[in-house]
Formats: sequence, C-alpha cells, structure tokens
Amino acid sequence: MATLWREFYALLGAIAGSPIPIVAALTGHAPAGGTVLAIFCDWRIMAEGDYRIGLNEVQVGIPVPPVILSGLRRLVGLRLAERMAVGGGLFSPPEALDLGLVDELVALEQVVERAVEWCQRLLALPPDAMSNTRRLARADLAAVFEADLEPELQRVIAGWWSPETQATLRALAERLGKKTG
Repeated sequence: MATLWREFYALLGAIAGSPIPIVAALTGHAPAGGTVLAIFCDWRIMAEGDYRIGLNEVQVGIPVPPVILSGLRRLVGLRLAERMAVGGGLFSPPEALDLGLVDELVALEQVVERAVEWCQRLLALPPDAMSNTRRLARADLAAVFEADLEPELQRVIAGWWSPETQATLRALAERLGKKTG
C-alpha cells in the first residue's frame, strides 16, 4: 500500500507539472481515484449518462489526503471543496458540471474525440506563449509536489491501515459481495 500511494502521488505530480496539456476523458464512472486523476488534469470531459464522479473516500472510511484536497480546492473553490470532500458524495454528470468538477459533457461516443480536439486546439496556439502562460497558471498546482510529501504520505498510509478504515472497507466489501452474489 505504501508503494501504491507513493506512485499515485508521483503520477499526480507528473500530471500537475506536465509540460503538455492533459485532458481527462471520462467515459464512465470515476469515483475516488478516477476523480483525483481528473482533478489534476487541465480539462475534464465526461460522458453524458448514468455515471457518477466524486471523492467518496470519506464514505468508505478513508480521509481525503491534503494533496488531493488542495487540487480539489483549486478546481472548485474552498467552500465547495470542503462540502464535497467531507460529504463524500458522488455526482451525476450534470451535477458535476454545475459544481465545476468537470468542464464539459458530451455523448459517450464523442468523449475521446472531443478530448483530442481540445488538446489540438490548445497546441495550435503559439507554442511559447501557450506553454509559458499555462506553466504560470498551473504553478500553484505543481508547487504542491515540490514540498517534502513523505510526512503526509506516512499519515495517509497509516490512515489506510487504521481500524476504522479497515472496518469500513471490510463492511463495504461484504455489502458489495452480497449484491453480486
């Protein structure tokens, strides 16, 4: 689990500091980690339909880590991020759009095509002007990963193994097992 969290943080840092624009093309449900990855992207395009997105970590007994909360705050604002993270809700595509959690909704079969179009449009701009402005605009997000995150990671890992988290996860697995069985 420690390796997983360290690698996940490294991936988030790579997305946040990427020299090229990254679009999240959400073609289905994107709870928890799926939402986290999208938060750190430049743009989020989600399929219309009966899908859910959100940080449901608290519902399953996992405290939302500070790095993730920081990204959510940057995306949707302080008060809304607090409400979304603490409540652990999952949202429909229209709700996610209204909250600012995603930037665009399109039909499922158009998600990837639209994501590529968005990137191509950005990359068609004068490259130095676009890249330098983008780097400045995302500097706060990239800076989150310049700090020593090891103490945070230690707390996140310890939280994962806490009795409350493990009991909640076991109960969830049991409920899910009954639904599929």
